[in-house]
Amino acid sequence: MVNRKFWLNQIENAWERRSVVWLSGVRRVGKTCLCQTLPDIEYFDCELPRVRRLMEAPQEFLDSIESERIVLDEIHRLPNPSELLKIAADHYPQIKIIATGSSTLGASAKFRDTLAGRKTELWLTPIMMDDLNDFNQSNIQHRLLHGGLPPFFLEAEYPENDYQEWIDAYWAKDIQELFRLERRYSFQKFTELLMLQSGGIFEATKFAAPCEVSRGTISNYLSILEATFVVHIIRPFSSRRSSEIVSAPKVYGFDTGFVCYYQGWTQLRQDDLGLLWEHYVLNEIMAHIQSREIQYWRDKRGHEVDFVLTRSRQMPIVVECKWSATGFSPRQLLAFRRQYPEGSNFVVAHDVDRPYTKTYNGITVNFLNLNTLITEITNNT
Repeated sequence: MVNRKFWLNQIENAWERRSVVWLSGVRRVGKTCLCQTLPDIEYFDCELPRVRRLMEAPQEFLDSIESERIVLDEIHRLPNPSELLKIAADHYPQIKIIATGSSTLGASAKFRDTLAGRKTELWLTPIMMDDLNDFNQSNIQHRLLHGGLPPFFLEAEYPENDYQEWIDAYWAKDIQELFRLERRYSFQKFTELLMLQSGGIFEATKFAAPCEVSRGTISNYLSILEATFVVHIIRPFSSRRSSEIVSAPKVYGFDTGFVCYYQGWTQLRQDDLGLLWEHYVLNEIMAHIQSREIQYWRDKRGHEVDFVLTRSRQMPIVVECKWSATGFSPRQLLAFRRQYPEGSNFVVAHDVDRPYTKTYNGITVNFLNLNTLITEITNNT
């Protein structure tokens, strides 16, 4: 097994804050393998009937534990998973528990208690930069095409058939068990259409007719996809000026591999790299800040910046994503800074080896690579 050092360190840090860690992430993102590489761990697979029977009486189960660290994998398979975790957090703090699932904790009615104040949440994203070294694969275009789910990423050839198998398993094991939806065609059609326009502005009414459902159902589908980490909803940054887009979100697919699959790309052209790089940068930022509270900005004249980061009362940080730094034009960023003059401006490009700055109409822009961007963001947020 591969030791994913960044994530193992994140788990250890999370355990220092709480005895219960909720590890979430999409199916096959590597939660099970990550947990099994933890030292001195006892592993329980809650998909197995005999394991579920062990946990029918939570207190007796916890009394029987001799290990100081345990994994409760796919814990949503239990009838009342939050009961076990609540008892463990309140009465067995000496046992370090990591529980895994494919959705946010409050997404399913099975979790009657979201364990507020009793657990630390950790979201395992698709493969990021630190993981590339651990997997001994540095080819970024391979990562963009194959995506960031480890089994797909590790395939030498493009794993086209595996994507449909994942989609079928996602419907059967995540959607049906957690949400019990009925219209498989409509839900999967909606997912396909979102992936095809990934990174674009979302308008629910445009999806209702092709998916053969109501606008309300489309909104429900979108909430489910977000709760299971299959899409990320990026909302507009604004101070509600009349010139700004204030309500229309952008929706990104969770992984570049699935964007390529739905687009029908089995090889990448130069024109494809910019869109995929934007997705990859978004994944990297989210992995490090452990939040999807990222915004974009657009005005009614069509000016747009990729990502806006705001924390507390700090001035907005702008991140523009370019596969090549030569493709940057300051026009969009300058339009934003006319409205919001204060804050850092970053252009993150694949071909920048050493950071440098340029000034446009008195506005300083920092050109840097993704590693340096993450350092700047984590230091400033």
